[in-house]
Amino acid sequence: MSLRARISSPEPVNGFSEENRLVVVYRAKLLEEIDLAEMSALAAAERRARLERVLGHIISREGPVLSTVERSQLIRRVVDEALGLGILEPLLEDASISEIMVNGPEQVYVERGGRLELLPLRFSSTEQLMQTIERIVSTVNRRVDEANPMVDARLPSGERVNVIIPPLSLSGPILTIRRFPRAFTLQEMIAVGSLDEQLTLLLAGLVRAKFNVIVSGATGTGKTTLLNALSGLIPEEERIVTIEDSAELRLQQSHVITLESRPPNVEGKGHVTIRDLVRNSLRMRPDRVIVGEVRGGETLDMLQAMSTGHDGSLATVHANSAEDALMRLQTLASMSEVEIPFAAIKDQINSAVDVIVQLTRHADGSRRVTEVAVVDSTGREEYRIVSVCRFHARPMDSDGRVHGQFVYYPVPRRVAERLYLKNESLPPAFGVAESDDHLAVRGTLA
Repeated sequence: MSLRARISSPEPVNGFSEENRLVVVYRAKLLEEIDLAEMSALAAAERRARLERVLGHIISREGPVLSTVERSQLIRRVVDEALGLGILEPLLEDASISEIMVNGPEQVYVERGGRLELLPLRFSSTEQLMQTIERIVSTVNRRVDEANPMVDARLPSGERVNVIIPPLSLSGPILTIRRFPRAFTLQEMIAVGSLDEQLTLLLAGLVRAKFNVIVSGATGTGKTTLLNALSGLIPEEERIVTIEDSAELRLQQSHVITLESRPPNVEGKGHVTIRDLVRNSLRMRPDRVIVGEVRGGETLDMLQAMSTGHDGSLATVHANSAEDALMRLQTLASMSEVEIPFAAIKDQINSAVDVIVQLTRHADGSRRVTEVAVVDSTGREEYRIVSVCRFHARPMDSDGRVHGQFVYYPVPRRVAERLYLKNESLPPAFGVAESDDHLAVRGTLA
C-alpha cells in the first residue's frame, strides 16, 4: 500500500467520538503538510519521528487546546493510524500480551499471563478494522476479500496472524494475532513452575541420549515454548533441520537449517506443505529433525524419519493426553495418500516414538508438564504407555492459583540402560523398575 493511501484512507465520521473525529481531521491536515517523496526515502523510525514532529507543530499552530497527556495521545493515535495498526499498535509493543483477539470492531481481547482480558478499545467502524486487516496482510503479499476470506500468515516481525471475514464469519471481521513466544530456558520454566529440577534432569538426559520425543498438549499449553527449550539441549556439533508452518523456534546452535511451509499465492499456486519439507529434509543429511507441529500426512514421513536413523528428533501434536497423542499420530499418519494398514502404522509409531511429554493449561492460566510417559510397546502390539512422572494438582487455592506436586515412578530398565550407554545418568528421584510389575503402566490401547 502506498504511503499516501496509508495516510489518507477515508473513514466515515458519523458516530465518532471526539477523539476519533480529531484523529480523522488531523490525519488529513498531516497529509497536507508533508512531502511524500521525502517521507518515502526515510527509514521507518525516522518517518515516525518526522510525522510526530510535523503533527506537533500543526496542533500548536491550530489547536485544539489539550493537556500534555491528551496531546501525546492524539499524536500517537494519528501516527499509528497513518503508519501502524491504529489501536493495535500499543498492544503489539506490550511484551506482557501473548495474544490479541479482535472479534469485530467493538471487541478487543488480549491474553496476558494466561488469562483473557476484554479491553476498553474499539475500532470506529468495520471499515477501519478492514483497513487494519488489509494493511497487515499486505505486508506478507496476501490479500483478504470475499473470494479469499481466510488468511493464515506470519508477519516479518514474527507474529502469527489469522484472519477470517464475512461471509464465513457472522460476527464481522475476526483478527487473531499470536505473539512470537520468547525463548524460555528450562531453568526459567522451573522458576514459573512448569517443571521441577528432577524432571528437567530427566528430559535433558533423554534429549541428549537421542530419544525421539513428542510434545503433546491442547492449544495454548506451551508446546512450542517447551520444544524450543528442549532443543537447546541438543549438542552444538549436530546438524538440525527445523520445519514449521510459521517459524517460531529460535535455536541457539550454529548449525541449524530453518524451513517454513508456504501457502498458495492468489492464483492458488506455489503451495509448499509441511510434508514436502519433511521429505526434502531427509535429503539434507540432518542429525535431528524438529517439526513444529504434525497435523496431517507428514506424520507418516516424520515417523519414518524417526525410526530410520534420525534419532533424537522432536515434534509437537495437538492431544489431550499421552494416550490421545498416540491415537492422534495414528490417525494423522493414515491421512497420507499412501494406503497403509493401521497395523503397519502402529508398528511405525512403536518403533519411532520413545517419549511423550504432556502439557496442560490449568484453570489459573498456568502451563505445566502434567505427565512424561515412555512408549514401552514394540512391533504391532497394542500401545503400552508407562508413566515416569505425573503432576498431581490440588484444587485452586484462595490465591487463585493451582498448586500441586510432581510425582516420580521407576523407568523401564531398557530406558535406563539406553541412558547409561549414552553416558547419561538417571536422576535419583526415579529409579529403575525391577520388572514390569513395578512400572506405572497407563494401560494398553487398542
